[in-house]
Amino acid sequence: MLEREHIQSRGFRNMTENGTVTGFQFAFRTNYYRGVWLSQLRPATVIADKEIFGGDQVAWTIGGKNYEQAELANYGDVHWALLEPAILTVRKPGGLTQGFHDLEVKYSYSCSYFPPTMDELMVAISSGPLARRLLLV
Repeated sequence: MLEREHIQSRGFRNMTENGTVTGFQFAFRTNYYRGVWLSQLRPATVIADKEIFGGDQVAWTIGGKNYEQAELANYGDVHWALLEPAILTVRKPGGLTQGFHDLEVKYSYSCSYFPPTMDELMVAISSGPLARRLLLV
């Protein structure tokens, strides 16, 4: 079941590769009622405890498949549905410490029926703060 907040508490955890903590991940649901084609997404920025992550530090998992932000524009045939949270993976050596963390996601997308100059304006109007305080255990 999805939570009302865009940043979901379920799935908030550190990522481990070969016994080394390489970052953290969390589930995130879209704020657009129709869902979004990946080619419509613009690169996201994740802010964790005032530390900013963007570009190749953030990867998306949608429908069980991983996508780097730089390649999102190439996937006009992959849809991120309203009721399916994406998993955002943030590369941060050592991950996050146990305890409470303030997370924020800044992202935008294009709408096929609006001119490109309105993209960011429409996202700002339609979405509230995409931030949440979560506990990492």
